Amino acid sequence: MTDLSLYRNIGIFAHVDAGKTTTTERILKLTGRIHKIGEVHEGESTTDFMEQEAERGITIQSAAVSCFWKGHRFNVIDTPGHVDFTVEVYRSLKVLDGGIGVFCGSGGVEPQSETNWRYANESKVSRLIFVNKLDRIGADFLRVTNQVKKVLGAHPLIMTLPIGREDEFSGVVDLLTRQAYVWDETGQPENYKITDIPADMVDDVEKYREQLIESAVEMDDDVMMAYMEGEEPSIDDIKRCIRKGTLELAFFPTYCGSAFKNKGMQLLLDAVVDYLPAPHEVNPQPLTDEEGNPTGKYAIVSADEPFRALAFKIMEDRFGALTFVRIYSGKLNKGDTILNSFTGKTERVGRMVEMQADERNELTHAQAGDIIAIVGLKNVQTGHTLCAPTAPCTLEAMVFPDPVISISVEPKDKGSMEKLGIAIGKMVAEDPSFRVETDVESGETILKGMGELHLDIKVDILKRTYGVELIVGQPQVAYRETITQQIEDSYTHKKQSGGSGQYGKIDYRIKPGEANSGFKFTSTVVGGNVPKEFFPAIEKGFRNMMDTGPLAGFPVLDVEVELFDGAYHAVDSSAIAFEIAAKGAFRQSMPKAGPQMLEPVMRVDVYAPEDHVGDVIGDLNRRRGMITDQEPTATGIHVKANVPLSEMFGYISTLRTMTSGRGQFSMEFAHYAPCPTNVSDAIIAKVKERKAAAAK
Repeated sequence: MTDLSLYRNIGIFAHVDAGKTTTTERILKLTGRIHKIGEVHEGESTTDFMEQEAERGITIQSAAVSCFWKGHRFNVIDTPGHVDFTVEVYRSLKVLDGGIGVFCGSGGVEPQSETNWRYANESKVSRLIFVNKLDRIGADFLRVTNQVKKVLGAHPLIMTLPIGREDEFSGVVDLLTRQAYVWDETGQPENYKITDIPADMVDDVEKYREQLIESAVEMDDDVMMAYMEGEEPSIDDIKRCIRKGTLELAFFPTYCGSAFKNKGMQLLLDAVVDYLPAPHEVNPQPLTDEEGNPTGKYAIVSADEPFRALAFKIMEDRFGALTFVRIYSGKLNKGDTILNSFTGKTERVGRMVEMQADERNELTHAQAGDIIAIVGLKNVQTGHTLCAPTAPCTLEAMVFPDPVISISVEPKDKGSMEKLGIAIGKMVAEDPSFRVETDVESGETILKGMGELHLDIKVDILKRTYGVELIVGQPQVAYRETITQQIEDSYTHKKQSGGSGQYGKIDYRIKPGEANSGFKFTSTVVGGNVPKEFFPAIEKGFRNMMDTGPLAGFPVLDVEVELFDGAYHAVDSSAIAFEIAAKGAFRQSMPKAGPQMLEPVMRVDVYAPEDHVGDVIGDLNRRRGMITDQEPTATGIHVKANVPLSEMFGYISTLRTMTSGRGQFSMEFAHYAPCPTNVSDAIIAKVKERKAAAAK
């Protein structure tokens, strides 16, 4: 059996272009997993193996690789930085024990870094911080650590200091050992020498070393008492304290370097071994019942427990469907039968593989702590629990955001319709934030996603990977509807047609709910005027109608329904009669309750050179944007704004024109907000027009 204390399951995450994939590539080279480094900008990195990733120089899907460093096994997941693919980061963090947050030395804490950091906090993942690209113009290690404190509210524990700035950056000082690591200009990671600290850095090293020790000893009362009495703790004691603080998320050991120039990487790898948790050192995953409620039991990470694993990613490749699985407890052997607790069906494990990006190594067995892929599972989806048939259980499920943008697609030739259906089925299984539906009236296939780039990539995959040429419609916004007034109303469903009839009468109040409350149903009926057994049918009737609003047929948000009275017939009343009554009540009352259109508002972050900020802000205001903040960065001004999604289509080309190609932006969904009347009138008119055209 492999010793679990020698495992490290880690993810690398950051804002787009901070150097995650390059950092992963250097880790693989240093650990001997690859012998030639592939560069992102040349489209040859190991983990960016999709055609679309190589061309665009961005990571689109998370990729898993395994390697060894000083006797420890690292399972590394390289995640995307672009906001449209945040779901990949979320589901990777869900199954990892530790992470490395990479920050650009000149860009600092950028918007997607904030989102990923928030996800990591929610998943309680211990992290190291690596400030990368310190050889860049404008790079400033201490400025970035201050941003981490201010923007992320985190405590960066500075472990190394850079030697030289920008193009003179040559190495790092390890504060614990007071040694300088200096690399030569060959760019080879192994070409460094350990020397004394440069004379002009001695004071700084002592200052930051003292801060490091003071933070570390707070984790152990005995060591702290000895330190306060003037006794310097040993390096082993300090490391033990740092490890404890890192596991408890009290602070985050912070390193610096340049992944591209191969400087500072060894110390980062040593820190993964020294400070990040082994699988059995993190809080075990909670088990839930079928409804998703915690049972109070946990999946203890041990090879001696029953088999429990979470499927966190599905991927189609040339050999068939791969199900990526994190094993939390127990062992798994080739040929075993496992239970999918979501479907209640068992499946046989035919082939298991260890993934090396798009390469694979066959396995005969795996155990708690491993991240592997199983080939050919039939009905498994992301978030499903796999377990031993003798010990059924459900692990805490994953929750994915709803799409905010959609496009219509149709194949250029009718013969490709079946091919499109098969391809889309596989893609939906791979990416839970990608949804597909058919418009009932027009018969169009609607693709829904997290942003323009997300859908652009999906269309590209359909064309290239699956060979389906498409006609693509204009992007559509995922509008919603709600109500603004409370109304009290009554509805009777009565039908007599020979034999027993149908009868159900309900008196109810419909009122606006709190933001993000969804649909809420309550009953205050007294005296048995409506028997309790009909309440679920009434709730179901109202809930099922929430998908189609009274204005333009968009889904309805945040409505409360209170049933306060009604009547029933001893013979003619049934659950179906009351369900039909609730549906009729919804249609009757919603138009009277002040219905209102809602539009998705995006949190937009724009980076612009200082001399173009006025143009950028003016343009955002014209797009109905609300500026929420602006702050200086090393390379310009960071403008934060809330802008309706409908106004942001094609924004990147406008921004590039305004800023002579130097502006950048990212956006993510913030909330739904009421549409101005002129906007909602135009949307409703367009929907009516489309329905009239479909009717012809």
